[in-house]
Amino acid sequence: MLANATDTDFAAWMAGVQSRVEAALARALPGPQHSPARLHEAMRYATLEGGKRVRPLLVFAAGEVAGAEAAKLEVAGAAVELIHAYSLVHDDLPCMDNDVLRRGKPTVHVEFDEATALLVGDALQSLAFQLLSDFSLGDSPSQLEMVKTLAVAAGSRGMAGGQAIDLESTGKTLTQTELEFMHLRKTGALISAAVKMGALCGGPCPAALEKYGHRVGLAFQVVDDVLDAEANTATLGKTAGKDAKQGKPTYVSAMGAARAREFAEELRSGAHMALAGMGARADRLRQLADFIVLRKF
Repeated sequence: MLANATDTDFAAWMAGVQSRVEAALARALPGPQHSPARLHEAMRYATLEGGKRVRPLLVFAAGEVAGAEAAKLEVAGAAVELIHAYSLVHDDLPCMDNDVLRRGKPTVHVEFDEATALLVGDALQSLAFQLLSDFSLGDSPSQLEMVKTLAVAAGSRGMAGGQAIDLESTGKTLTQTELEFMHLRKTGALISAAVKMGALCGGPCPAALEKYGHRVGLAFQVVDDVLDAEANTATLGKTAGKDAKQGKPTYVSAMGAARAREFAEELRSGAHMALAGMGARADRLRQLADFIVLRKF
């Protein structure tokens, strides 16, 4: 239950952004009336009507700090979410994490088939960059920087590289330093990119926001590891306990659940510290840091 007027205001803001991004994604994704119908149906299945939309929320919150126009943030937020959706489709494939449940419904390769799921991920990734290049998001250097930021975050020095390290590390014990190296890429890179892209919609990205993105990106993964160990499948909307079953190195396996929660709190505090001096315009970023660390799903 929401505790006070501030919580109610934040919930309303979140719902507004989520609704706006959902509509933008629905417009951007081709409908099944266009050939190939099955691929387009699967792309919409993978992307719409599900997820917390944390990355677009961060785009909008960082955009508030930069005084960016909502229409530009909408495009940048949708592009980041398309990359995230593609990554989930591929992560769930039998050759990767081999999962059958995502966002409370069958994964794409289960609902459709493996080949279609592979193509869905490919097409969602391409569509993200099409969106960023189709619209005027600011001056040309800023728009190009957004494209580069998202590309690096999704590639071998970011999300894909982190996933490769994760697969190589299955069954191994990693130190906290090694875990951070992996997760700053696998999960943190795209979250950091969301913050930076939101700021770029209004101007240059301040170093403080990059520090904030780094800290909340890592905190997101720490909390994910704790929830995988402690929450149930119905709450998560995905298979709970799979990290331990698959021998994945996590913050819980490395330091225990209690210490992992303490570490998440330290990262939350660090995220707030990065925003010191920014005043009320950074309140949404502060609230999102709290949401990321205190969430139950």
